[in-house]
Amino acid sequence: MRILLFSGKGGVGKTSLAAATGLQLARLGYRTLVMSVDPAHSLADAFDMEDGLFHGQTSDPCVINDRLAILEVNIQKEIKRHWREISSYIISVLRTTGISEVEAEELAILPGMEELSAMMYVNQFRREARYQVIVLDCAPTAESLRFVSMPTTLDWYMKHIFPYQRGLLKAVRPIANKVSPVQLPPDSYFANVADLFGRLEGIPDLLEDPRITSVRLVTNPEKMVLRETQRAFVYFSLHGLTVDGIVVNRVLPEAVTDAYFEEWRASQARVMAEIESYFAPVPVKRVPLFTHEVLGGERLEELARALYAEDEDPSTVNRTDPPYTFEKIDGLYLVRLRLPFAAKGEVGLFKKGDELVVEIGTLRRHIGLPTSMASLTPTRAKLENKVLTVEMKEV
Repeated sequence: MRILLFSGKGGVGKTSLAAATGLQLARLGYRTLVMSVDPAHSLADAFDMEDGLFHGQTSDPCVINDRLAILEVNIQKEIKRHWREISSYIISVLRTTGISEVEAEELAILPGMEELSAMMYVNQFRREARYQVIVLDCAPTAESLRFVSMPTTLDWYMKHIFPYQRGLLKAVRPIANKVSPVQLPPDSYFANVADLFGRLEGIPDLLEDPRITSVRLVTNPEKMVLRETQRAFVYFSLHGLTVDGIVVNRVLPEAVTDAYFEEWRASQARVMAEIESYFAPVPVKRVPLFTHEVLGGERLEELARALYAEDEDPSTVNRTDPPYTFEKIDGLYLVRLRLPFAAKGEVGLFKKGDELVVEIGTLRRHIGLPTSMASLTPTRAKLENKVLTVEMKEV
C-alpha cells in the first residue's frame, strides 16, 4: 500500500490537488481512497457533491467511481465509535465547573482526536488491504505536524506512564472519590485508551517508511506561503517522514501578458527560483492558475492533466533518503546532509538567520533549522562517505 500525504498552508489548493491525484490514480487502475483529515472539510465540495448526499451522513467511504472513493472524518461519529468512555469522563468533569452540557460536549473534542481517528482508518484499511493507495488531504501545516508526531508521543505515554497511572488510580480511586470534588477516571476510561492504542499499532513505522508514505508539500509562488512550506519541510524531516515532491500551485501561465500582472509575474519568478534552489533535489511541479474555480469531476480531471503526464503514476516513490537529518548526541547537535557528488575541497557552509547554508561548487543548499537549533552556530564539519556532518553549538 502507498500513502500520499498532501500538506500545506491553508488555502493553497491542497484539497483540489489531492482529489485530482486520486482521479489520476483511479484512471491508472489503482483502488484509491482520498481521505480528508482537515476539520474544515472541503473534499466533497471539490467534487461538487450535494451536502445531503455526503457531508456527515456516513462513516463509510463514498464511491466516486469503481476505483475511487472519498472519506471525510466526522469527529462526532468517531467519538461515538472510539472515544465514548474518554469523552464521557471529560464531559462529566467539565459539568462540575458549571458549564452547560452542550458546551461540555463541544469542549470534550480534544485536539488530536480527528487526526488519531484518521490514523485508525488508515490502519484499518491497511489490514483489510481494501485500497492500494490512500491520499490524505491534511489540515493546514501545524495540524499536519501534530498528525505525524502524535503516534510517537502516544507510544511513549503508553509504555512509560499509562501502566503506572492506571495502577495507581485503581488503588486510590475508592478513597479519593469520597473526598475529591471531581471523580477520578474509571477503569473503563483506561480500557478505552488501551483499545485506541491497539488500533494505532504499527502506524509510526508506516508513516516513517518512505517506500509506503510520501509527503507532497503544496505551496503557492508567494513569499509568505513559501516560508511556511520551508518550515513544514524541516519539521516533516525532523519527524522522520520523507518529502518526495513539491507542488507549486496557481502559477501565472505564460499566456498571461497583461501589464496588470507584470509585478505578479516578476514576484513569482523570484519565488520560483528560491523554491528550486531551496528544495533541490526534491522534484518540483508547477500547476498553472486556471481561469475558473476548480470544482466538480470534469475540472478536477483538467487539473489532473495539468499536474501529471498522461501515464504518470503519482504513487511512484521519488525519494527514499531524507535530504538531511537532525541529531543530538552527548549534548552536541548534529546536522547530517547527503552529498553524493561532493569532494572535500568543494564544500563551504555558513549560517544565515535560522538556516544553515551549504555551498557545493556553484550550487547552494539552504537547510532550515528546527527551533531548538536556530540559535546555534556551526563550529565544525566533516565529509565522510558522502555524508556531510555539521556540529552546532552555542557560542
